Amino acid sequence: METLHLLFNAITVIFIAATMFAAGLGATLPALRAILAAPLLLVLALVANLVVIPLLGWGIATLFGLPTAAFTAVVLAASSPGGPFGAKLGMILKGDVVAAAAMQVLLAAAGSITFGLTANAILTAAKVGTGISLPVAALVRTVAILQLIPFAVGLILRHYASATARSWHSVAVTVSNVTFLIVLAGMLLGNWRDVVALIGSRTPMAGFVLAAAAFATGTVLATGSPARRTTMGGVAAVRNAGPALAAVGIAFGNAPAVLGALATVLLSGLAAALLIAAVLSRRQANDIT
Repeated sequence: METLHLLFNAITVIFIAATMFAAGLGATLPALRAILAAPLLLVLALVANLVVIPLLGWGIATLFGLPTAAFTAVVLAASSPGGPFGAKLGMILKGDVVAAAAMQVLLAAAGSITFGLTANAILTAAKVGTGISLPVAALVRTVAILQLIPFAVGLILRHYASATARSWHSVAVTVSNVTFLIVLAGMLLGNWRDVVALIGSRTPMAGFVLAAAAFATGTVLATGSPARRTTMGGVAAVRNAGPALAAVGIAFGNAPAVLGALATVLLSGLAAALLIAAVLSRRQANDIT
């Protein structure tokens, strides 16, 4: 069991690092500068993802009366912006994919610093269970190292060795996708009793509502064309699993109840984001025809 525990942690680390390395390899300085050159859009996106959505997560978890493990999972997910699938939602929405990719990596970078502070502040204020306090310094250090350094290396390679970066990008994306599936499967299979116990509970609905509320928040707190606004909604709806998984490992020793709840929240949230994107994409297609 200890060996499996160590293996799960190792694959989680690879997933987080590979995801941000792939993001760096796929990012371009012109795209990042374009987002930074739109200060209102950037400020609104930061407020939406770093402030409003974490507070929405707190409110939704409270409204649904979730037990400690599920409450914690919702707050961790809500506090972690910049999920890599956000850029893919931009493609489904036929929106501003370049802006989506740039915003996703900027939010992930910012979130690596703010995640531990935000999640700890909410869990402390909410007085969940017997009182949960995350090791903020350890979380910030771990998440920042696992996200910022791989992203910086990828970005430098893209800038100074673009041919190499392009050839490595697909490999890094594949590693990220495969390790994410392994981590998700490990969360589901290794904690299947806790996951099954959540079926029919309020936890899946809380994850679904959180993603829908995040989509709406990201869309409203954005500027530009309707396509860009809904694209920002998609980016906001998909939360970053990496920091949340790191927190569960560091602060909760990969407790089965918290891992099972987090897997449920992430899956139901992804389902909501995909459903909304599919509906909006079909509506846009009908408007064109």
